[in-house]
Amino acid sequence: MIQLIATDIDGTLLDGNRFISAKTAEVFAKLDLPKILISARMPQAMYYLQDALDIIGSPIVCYNGALVLHEENVIHTDSIAFDVIQDLAAIGVENDIHVSLYRGKEWFVTERDQWTLREINNTRVEPTIQDLETTLEYFKNTQDDGGAHKIMFMGDADRMNTAFAKAEKIYSSQVHLYRSKDTYTEISPKNISKRSALELLLKQNYPDIDMSGVAAFGDNYNDTEMLTGAGYGVAVANGRDEVKNAARYIAAHHKEDGVALWLEEFALI
Repeated sequence: MIQLIATDIDGTLLDGNRFISAKTAEVFAKLDLPKILISARMPQAMYYLQDALDIIGSPIVCYNGALVLHEENVIHTDSIAFDVIQDLAAIGVENDIHVSLYRGKEWFVTERDQWTLREINNTRVEPTIQDLETTLEYFKNTQDDGGAHKIMFMGDADRMNTAFAKAEKIYSSQVHLYRSKDTYTEISPKNISKRSALELLLKQNYPDIDMSGVAAFGDNYNDTEMLTGAGYGVAVANGRDEVKNAARYIAAHHKEDGVALWLEEFALI
């Protein structure tokens, strides 16, 4: 029996306009179950989606599991150490790759370039724009508050190949590098995942529910562990083949309300 819904956002829950469709909002409203958004996004890029689903106040899993929040309370946090942040940023710069640094509700970029504008459009969040040296100095001086919850490289695919290869060779034992697109690399703390964050959240906030009662939805590599661990692991039709092969169920394309239609069939009974 489905007891809780946990869903990725981009490429999974959102429609072709990168928002919550009327159908999805309708189905979610009918389900008297906990509903958890789990994403690589930062908190502010998730709150407005919670609002659209009328689930403000529910926990959220941010940064692929590096930050778990329930309202303003931090349930779990893990971050990338300053020396690693500094070295990875240098790899991005030497390969002419856009570097975004994230911690909690903060997002830092060096300019309002095409990559920054794309992320603003996708997430409805405005970053702090300042030179990289200032941002690194800020992280250095505030290490007691933790490191970066996420580093994101964005740029030309060929240069990304070079940057990714070097970062992976040097730091794969300390961070998790995830190539979400040819032009995107998302870098997270090594010991976190969406699945581990969800398991922690269940233990802390929903002790009567285990993973067997979770319907989890995703489309990309960083969703695979969560889908295989859930009792109802669902990949959307537009997902990567490896993710669909790992899932127990396949839902329709995210632009065709795949999550909502699957829930309508399997949960509204």
